[in-house]
Amino acid sequence: MPSDIAVVGAGAWGTALAKVLADKGEQVTLWCHGADSFRQIAETRENRIYLPHISLPANIKATQSLRETVSDKHLVICAVPSHVVREVFAQVAASVAAETMILCGTKGLEEGSLKTMGELLSDLFGPARQARHAFLSGPTFAIEVARQLPAAVTVAAGDEQVARSIQQVLSTQNLRVYTSSDIVGVQMGGVVKNIIAIAAGVSDGLSLGQNARAALITRGLAEMTRLAVRMGGDPATLAGLPGLGDLIVTCAGDLSRNRAVGLQIAHGKSLQGITASTRAVAEGVRNTRSVRLLAQRLGVDMPIVEQMDQVLYAGKEPGQAVRDLMLRSLKAEAG
Repeated sequence: MPSDIAVVGAGAWGTALAKVLADKGEQVTLWCHGADSFRQIAETRENRIYLPHISLPANIKATQSLRETVSDKHLVICAVPSHVVREVFAQVAASVAAETMILCGTKGLEEGSLKTMGELLSDLFGPARQARHAFLSGPTFAIEVARQLPAAVTVAAGDEQVARSIQQVLSTQNLRVYTSSDIVGVQMGGVVKNIIAIAAGVSDGLSLGQNARAALITRGLAEMTRLAVRMGGDPATLAGLPGLGDLIVTCAGDLSRNRAVGLQIAHGKSLQGITASTRAVAEGVRNTRSVRLLAQRLGVDMPIVEQMDQVLYAGKEPGQAVRDLMLRSLKAEAG
């Protein structure tokens, strides 16, 4: 029977999850793509690049071997950016035991195919193993989780026992884990909220006020819910931690990478300059176009997403995007 836990991806979120588990006494193998992060963790017990000033327990084993990371593990956690999930896991899918549970902590769509992470994992591991797959989402900044500040998340799985097993593994006195069977809703909340957070950053950067931010959050929730429901999700899920909860913290929190992108765009910085200046990934930048294309394919109206796509990729002035949103044809709120 496989034992121990693997975390694939030593960015801020992967490192924070590894620390949560190691603090509970679990043996954790953490895969590092970058040599710098690997050396820092192995030699100083700190990931200074992505999670500085956090001491990592000795029972986190850093490695650059993917096969070593995922082999003979009870649970494998995916914490790499969405655009590399297929590339990374295709290398070692055959090394993951059939009974291993896979928890996806990545929020995003696959570029090109527009597939959810759940659909992508099904491609990689086969439909017969979908019952062993679960999805993690909720309002969490990695540094706060690593500092053991209170937080709550949701784990969704098609198999209730899988969700409950992961719930038990992840739960601590500072991290409360809820379960759900709504795989689609939990995933899509985590995708769309990043795009709305870029819009919130633009609004804040233009000093449009808290009324405007509240309107963006609320109408962003409406867009998120429309898309998720069209894909088979439960609207109640989007009113919970994976939807509204994550949307609030990402749109309003000073630690939000996606909000920071919007702030810089509003201040006149180019997208190329923004992305070149940081090693951290703002998933909303990559997913804006994918979500817009998916919404068009499904016939879902998502005006905030459409305007952010124009701002990010067509050079539209942020102020004009706001004006166009405000001057859309009048309608009922529930429409």
